[in-house]
Amino acid sequence: MKQPSVALVRAVTRMLGPLVRLLIARGITFTYLSGLLKTVYVAEAQKSLAAAGEVPTVSRLSIVTGLQRKDINRIQSEPPPERSPPPAVSLGSRLIGIWTGERKFRNAKGAPAPLPRTARTGAASFDALVRSVSTDVSPRVILDEWLRLGLVAIDKDEHIRLNAGAFVPQRGFDEKVYFLGRNVGDHIATVVHNALGEGAPHLERAVYYDKLTAESVQRLQARATELGMKTLLTLNKEALKCADDDEGRKDATYRMALGVYYYQGADEASGGSSDESP
Repeated sequence: MKQPSVALVRAVTRMLGPLVRLLIARGITFTYLSGLLKTVYVAEAQKSLAAAGEVPTVSRLSIVTGLQRKDINRIQSEPPPERSPPPAVSLGSRLIGIWTGERKFRNAKGAPAPLPRTARTGAASFDALVRSVSTDVSPRVILDEWLRLGLVAIDKDEHIRLNAGAFVPQRGFDEKVYFLGRNVGDHIATVVHNALGEGAPHLERAVYYDKLTAESVQRLQARATELGMKTLLTLNKEALKCADDDEGRKDATYRMALGVYYYQGADEASGGSSDESP
């Protein structure tokens, strides 16, 4: 059997390290993860074979994945996994997009404006924001949930302010890991697309330096946050307009994502723990 690329094994090991740390912290054992990986292997193998014009029979899937036929039969007989996001996420993402992108809900500097709970008809308010997306959910329910998650705060004037980090909840584990799966999954999909040469390359860039002092990384973190949020907010305004223009069109079957992350940690070359092995 052909041996896998050493570089690929090293890259996969590095990606899995932080994930396994999360799984251990939350009590997910290797046995459970192994079963989950079998399901993912079958699902991805089915997609790959279908895309190549092959019939994904149990025998063919067994050869491609290395799994036993009984495992494949069992997996195919199980109901598909639940993929719906937590309720606070599905509606919340749209609301935050409008609050940060629509002029009515922004201040003179273009930032999300503090909103009163209610206001006269036609004026900007938190209730008006929620009603612009859904009339099925009470604005009070959304506000209570967002306060719990740390997405908003109420100031001394009783105005509701969107927290700077509202693109990711400050609290609420289920909500946080939903974004983990979506954002990291999209990032990996982009890298895989580029690595396999599946069409024109997608944007995937990073700036990285080592041998920096704690003061330098703190300054760079603040600057990265400032520039990153500016980029996200600018693109959100354009994406919001596109979403409104494309609403109801039969060919509106695509989605997009732009992510920003910042990492800092010990420099392996300076004696910190290395995550480059094997």
